Amino acid sequence: MKNTAYLLQAALIASWWLGMLLYDDFYAAFQFPGIGSVAFNALLLPDLVMVLLLSLVRAYRAIPGLEYVILGGFGYAALYCVNAAYLTEGGYLPTTIMLLGLAFNLFLVYNNLTFRTSTSNSLWGNALKTAVQIICVWSITLVVFPLLLMESFNELTTPRTLQLWAGGILFVISSLLGLASAVVMVSSGRGTPLPLDQTQRLVVSGPYAYVRNPMAVAGIGQGLAVSLAFGSISVLVYALLGGILWNYVVRPLEEQNMLDRFGEQYWEYQQRVRCWWPG
Repeated sequence: MKNTAYLLQAALIASWWLGMLLYDDFYAAFQFPGIGSVAFNALLLPDLVMVLLLSLVRAYRAIPGLEYVILGGFGYAALYCVNAAYLTEGGYLPTTIMLLGLAFNLFLVYNNLTFRTSTSNSLWGNALKTAVQIICVWSITLVVFPLLLMESFNELTTPRTLQLWAGGILFVISSLLGLASAVVMVSSGRGTPLPLDQTQRLVVSGPYAYVRNPMAVAGIGQGLAVSLAFGSISVLVYALLGGILWNYVVRPLEEQNMLDRFGEQYWEYQQRVRCWWPG
């Protein structure tokens, strides 16, 4: 899993810098006001060496020490962006993406600490925690970040009625799927959707009887719905990249954790029910 994760990371960084070099609008979306292009471009070589090149090496050689060096590179860059955003009162998109990159690498290095089983048997307690999780996650991933993307790429225009309706319908369907999955997790699983507070029981009812990861399907559907409603290419790329990273990085770790906890019960469920497409 980690090999694939670092390879994807290297590919994304290379694509990002290529887009910066080839497209003026793309370059402009990631600038800090008041910081000249020379100072910004000076980050190219450190980024290529400390992050991209080392990510490529780590993708093909299991050298654990490299993971900490790469994490340190993201940490330094994230702090630089946070400070630059504070000083310039701008550049929120590159700062957010750098913080996401830092969080992604923290997950890669410390993924063994990510999955914890809930110790609460309180139905209402787990329901309250799940509601808070949903409000926070949906607000950030479906409102704040898409708005930031559309504003940075000048895509905040009045949507057409037809696309707004189509996106709205897809959003409602996807949201209902996500909510139904959360309800089943709380009621049948004795836990929450958050990996740090996951279910005590294997959940195979409700939407989980048809696909193994209905909440991931719902999340990607919501992202595509926002993209469709506003005609945003940047949000479309964001939703698709999120799905790719989840499928090739998070899903293998999650499924291994499920196998470790539930053994043959989960293996049989895994063979019977597909990941993405209803069976």
